[in-house]
Amino acid sequence: MPKTPERPRRVRMERNGPLLVEGPVEVIGDDGSVHVSRRFTVALCTCRRSRTYPWCDTSHRRRRNPAADSPSDRTPDTEGNA
Repeated sequence: MPKTPERPRRVRMERNGPLLVEGPVEVIGDDGSVHVSRRFTVALCTCRRSRTYPWCDTSHRRRRNPAADSPSDRTPDTEGNA
């Protein structure tokens, strides 16, 4: 019986967030460490703030990059200072 080709893994990029990868996955770190997940979807950290790196723990939500804030995004305080 002919072997059917496996469909490619789907990776979804989230703006200011993790990479979502269809699992199961095996991630090899830059130090050679191997991390395995059998979940159907895996969130990979791209900001390196995660305590469970390489898996995302949503730490990117708790910190914002001040350089990414525009003046129009800031709310003036009660004394009129920006």
